[in-house]
Amino acid sequence: MRFILSVVLVTVMTTYVRAQSFFVNVDAGVANYDGELQQKRYTFSQAHPGGGLGIGYEVSPHVILSTGFLFTEISGADKNSSNPGAVARNLSFNTNIFEWNFRGEYQLFDLSDRSLSPYIFGGLAVFHFNPWATDPTGNKVYLHPLSTEGEGLAPDRPVYHLTQVAIPMGFGLRLKLSDNVRVGLELGIRKTFTGYLDDVHGNYFDEATLFNARGPEAVTMAFRSNELPAHSNATYPPPTWRRGTGGDDWYYFTGIRISFRIGGTDYTHNHMGCPTRIL
Repeated sequence: MRFILSVVLVTVMTTYVRAQSFFVNVDAGVANYDGELQQKRYTFSQAHPGGGLGIGYEVSPHVILSTGFLFTEISGADKNSSNPGAVARNLSFNTNIFEWNFRGEYQLFDLSDRSLSPYIFGGLAVFHFNPWATDPTGNKVYLHPLSTEGEGLAPDRPVYHLTQVAIPMGFGLRLKLSDNVRVGLELGIRKTFTGYLDDVHGNYFDEATLFNARGPEAVTMAFRSNELPAHSNATYPPPTWRRGTGGDDWYYFTGIRISFRIGGTDYTHNHMGCPTRIL
């Protein structure tokens, strides 16, 4: 009896290991962010295209581990807001996002005998950003070196890092086109631990101190209300005035993931409901 049980156990384990599969994942979609310069938490307004490439490993019919890279862009501008106060602030930014991510997925249904299944995912990501804006003459200016809110110029204004950790999470719906090709429509959000994706976070910094430490360009990029005709007489605010809300920023990617099987095999079922191996 023990021998028979051992043979059955080895057979099951061997079948399970052989059934595991590798996939190449190709991502395509659009990205946006939630922060001071975007009026809505989730919107396609000011969205930018992006894409990614990675590899996945099917641990079981319900669990998939994957890792990959994502490249995209996010931006925001006060001029697009319906809030008159935000429009008067007149700030804007753009930044590319370079991301490496690792995530685990839970797929509700086994796609060996179904064609459609919802799934959820979560994991860890490392991303790099570098916000910039155009100055009054139209030149591209990177904002991080300017310390527009006094980052690094006072004990309570620490410098923010351009490479940081985020927590990706989201959900999707996956369609099995064939045993070797799957397509998922998904929304993935990234919880960051910085409020400076857009270089806007806290209070204004003292104008004279900023000018002496970083020069006139820093003052120009920190306060831009006076560039608007209606506010041409506006003066630089005191440090007690809010420039941002103080919360952390998020970014998100909405798109499709196409997965191509490159290893292992799939199951189908015969007419009696018994699994049949496809070789």
